[in-house]
Amino acid sequence: MGFGALIIGIFFMVVGMIVSSRLKSKFKEYSQTHLTKDLTGAEIARLMLADHGIHDVQVISVDGQLTDHYNPANRTVNLSHDVYHGRNAAATAVAAHECGHAVQHATAYSMLQFRSAMVPVQNVSATILNFMMMAMMFGAFFASSVLPIKTALLIIIACYAVFALFALVTLPVEFDASKRALVWVESRGIVNRQEHDMAKDALKWAAMTYVVAAIGAVTTLVYYVMMYLGSDRD
Repeated sequence: MGFGALIIGIFFMVVGMIVSSRLKSKFKEYSQTHLTKDLTGAEIARLMLADHGIHDVQVISVDGQLTDHYNPANRTVNLSHDVYHGRNAAATAVAAHECGHAVQHATAYSMLQFRSAMVPVQNVSATILNFMMMAMMFGAFFASSVLPIKTALLIIIACYAVFALFALVTLPVEFDASKRALVWVESRGIVNRQEHDMAKDALKWAAMTYVVAAIGAVTTLVYYVMMYLGSDRD
């Protein structure tokens, strides 16, 4: 029943790995160019936050590579070691992008609020889906006798609908954060034209990871919807 979904999952996992590899390659390339302004990612982040009147967000260093993120729960911009200490176009792009999320939070950007509200719903959906998959994998006969296949499909569709919606909502959130970052670094004179182009290209590849995830989520949802519709004809 889930074989097609498995194939879809594997396909988009491979595509995601290719995009991720390309992203890492770009960041490595753009990390070789020393920033003209000689500012670290941490300094750029603090400067951008200050310019937007945000004084209650901390900029901290975290372990890992490309583990950078903004945490609205504890109001922190978390930068990986290379970004936190980096003085290059790649570090500039990432630091400013994560601060773009902090600006979204501070200005109550609607799509970010919507995505945040969806987090608990997505977590519940993931729990339900895991239970459904385990039940069908190890107890197909029992599961079908207690829960009709069509009902099970409807539950799976509902879960994947949540995943797809979350992935789609994530796109404008990420694109908007990148836009805010690029506008600010250019208007503030943080980067020259070459460095701006590097930062823009790096953020483009970062955004592609979310695009792949969104397409994968929608494709899987469509697969199960078609399966449900096909069950009506059986």
